[in-house]
Amino acid sequence: MITKKKNQIRALDVALYFIKKGVDEKNPITNKKLQKLVYYSQAWSLVLNNEKLFNEKIEAWVHGPAIPVLYEKFKEFGSEPITLESEELKFNISKKQEKILENIWQVYGKYDANYLEMLTHSELPWQEARGNLPLSQASNKIINLQTVKDYYGRRLREVGK
Repeated sequence: MITKKKNQIRALDVALYFIKKGVDEKNPITNKKLQKLVYYSQAWSLVLNNEKLFNEKIEAWVHGPAIPVLYEKFKEFGSEPITLESEELKFNISKKQEKILENIWQVYGKYDANYLEMLTHSELPWQEARGNLPLSQASNKIINLQTVKDYYGRRLREVGK
């Protein structure tokens, strides 16, 4: 069972954290890469903390998992890096949440958006949500968070063997 925590943050807080990391490291990120980083943050929070990081739904889009509210917020950048002024990069996260996000950045942040898309396409949660849809067909099917938790939890146990 997945628990809902009291100090849950918004997907936007997670997104702003990663946008700031990209800017700080002189490697700004695109909307597509952002979607994958936020998705993996939710996935690993479910596995490691047994709780959702944020409540916004994640859908199985053509280019991989996507959080529609984030896509809408940053779609004006198209496939270009997201550039925001420092005063726009304010987010509210706890130290525990920041630890998860920093780990996600260390593991996944070095990859480009296309690699992360390919990676998510090879993983069960996105595949299961899309079912038999052709790769190029649009979808707003929601990725099941229990599937996410179970899948990445199994992967973690396999690495530990």
